[in-house]
Amino acid sequence: MAQTTAAGPGGVHRSPAKAWLRALELTAPIAAQPHRLLFDVIEERARSSGDAPALLSADERLSYRVLAARANRYTRLALAQGISKGDAVCLLMSNRPEYMAIWLGIIRAGGVVALLNTQLTGSSLRHAVDLVMPAHIIVAVEHAGALAAALPDPGKACRIWVHGAGHDRFPRIDLECERHDGAPLESAERPQLSIEDRALYIYTSGTTGLPKAANITHGRLMQWSHWFAGMMDTGPGDRMYNVLPMYHSVGGVLATGAVLVGGGSVVIRDGFAARRFWEDILEWDCTLFQYIGELCRYLLRTDRHPRETGHRIRMCCGNGLRPDIWNEFRERFRIPRIFEFYAATEGNVSLFNIEGKAGAIGRIPPYLGHRFAVELVRFDVEKEVPVRDERGFCTRCDVNETGEAIGKIGAGSSNIGSRFDGYTSRDATERKILRDVFERGDAWFRTGDLMRKDGEGCFYFVDRVGDTFRWKGENVATSEVAEALCAFPGISEANVYGVPVPGADGRAGMAALVTDGELDLAALAAHLAERLPAYARPVFLRVRGAMQVTGTFKHLKSDLVREGFDPAATSDSLFFNDPSCRAFVRLDEAIFGRIRAGDYRL
Repeated sequence: MAQTTAAGPGGVHRSPAKAWLRALELTAPIAAQPHRLLFDVIEERARSSGDAPALLSADERLSYRVLAARANRYTRLALAQGISKGDAVCLLMSNRPEYMAIWLGIIRAGGVVALLNTQLTGSSLRHAVDLVMPAHIIVAVEHAGALAAALPDPGKACRIWVHGAGHDRFPRIDLECERHDGAPLESAERPQLSIEDRALYIYTSGTTGLPKAANITHGRLMQWSHWFAGMMDTGPGDRMYNVLPMYHSVGGVLATGAVLVGGGSVVIRDGFAARRFWEDILEWDCTLFQYIGELCRYLLRTDRHPRETGHRIRMCCGNGLRPDIWNEFRERFRIPRIFEFYAATEGNVSLFNIEGKAGAIGRIPPYLGHRFAVELVRFDVEKEVPVRDERGFCTRCDVNETGEAIGKIGAGSSNIGSRFDGYTSRDATERKILRDVFERGDAWFRTGDLMRKDGEGCFYFVDRVGDTFRWKGENVATSEVAEALCAFPGISEANVYGVPVPGADGRAGMAALVTDGELDLAALAAHLAERLPAYARPVFLRVRGAMQVTGTFKHLKSDLVREGFDPAATSDSLFFNDPSCRAFVRLDEAIFGRIRAGDYRL
């Protein structure tokens, strides 16, 4: 088992400085060796400990040697197909070890792999594909139908490959892959790549609009993997349990990369099942697991498992573990260390709570303030912009004052974490940059998140800025939901927002609607199921005669959010997406009371 350091009372880590030092030592060589990339690290591990387990699941087992060989086959396949530096390849596949082998191999050929959200359907999926204009799309057979339904003429603009048996329309990439050699690539075969080159597109909704494709460089992959390897002190004896989607940066890069660069192994499960969680942890003898806050809350809601404390877990790592369940979660399941962090996929603001302070999302030691330039600036909630003083500059927040978190944008490769590489869209990139913040000419990345910082320098998440809210661990873009609603006959206007629900993390989706008549609620539910992933479908509907707007016809939300889904707060008709019958039902005082009491597990 990897060496750990002691924890003090309450699980607080006694020597966080050692964790910071390890992370700095592991990431320092990245800029000095710009051509050593993540797949090189995997190959080095394959040479030194080839038969050691790397990626595991109930159906697949990839040792380091086999993982490297699979990646080599995909590299040669990509090169044979003419994929060169910068060419986009979409990957639509559920969690499995082969997932990482595919994108590792393609990015080695110079391709840029777009990790598509497997929950997207219809126009949302088509939008994600169109953003990157791929030369090829790789789709697992179980998602081939959804892809075909989303694209008007699949296979016309790009070549589509299916992975797995049972779909005859497109060629099978898993069979084609076997025709290529898995031996290490000769130097003549390998394109010249560096940490400056793009490797992945990872989708994020940001704070406004439809999902955006964030540019993820090879340097960023190395930075994420090695930084968290240092923070978690991963080693060959570690085994990470990962149920988070591999199309996310946390589930697909951080949870896998941080353990693999340390020589450990990762157990990959397709989806989270609370009642199966501890059985898996024990069966696979895991020492680490990756979480989001909702996962922890679900575990607490399950009946006690006779073996839920008989594990070898030494640390769990993740984000979104809320203060109200932090201590209960740690104590009930006897988790020695909780490593909470904050980071944005595309951003440069990273905070790490290696001390284990309940509820905090992280802090920056004073001696590293120059490396992690993060500030909280006063924010005008109504105008949704940072406050400017009489000179036109932003104002730093006082202790415990809420403001938007921003990170100073650096240039060059010496400090990869300070860079902002943006999106495929220049306009979207520019909207995330705040200029002339504290002096003329400076540039800062806008996180779109409101936070506060206490007197000890610990940061705490407060809320998200703008139209996007989080639900079920996912970002929900209100404009995307509103577009889907307004495409339904009889809905003329839709104002979408998030509302807090007792006992649940994030905000549940709610939509105020203006309609032309009575709604067919059953047909509406079916309509939304075809166009939106489950987490984005509204939990509450509010039907009203007219929508409040500003002078520029922007929908007003503050009163709607304040009134929430309380029938006593409005005379409008309210409806609830009842999980027990999977249909919209009228929301009366009885149902409202049950939701407030936590009877519905939303």
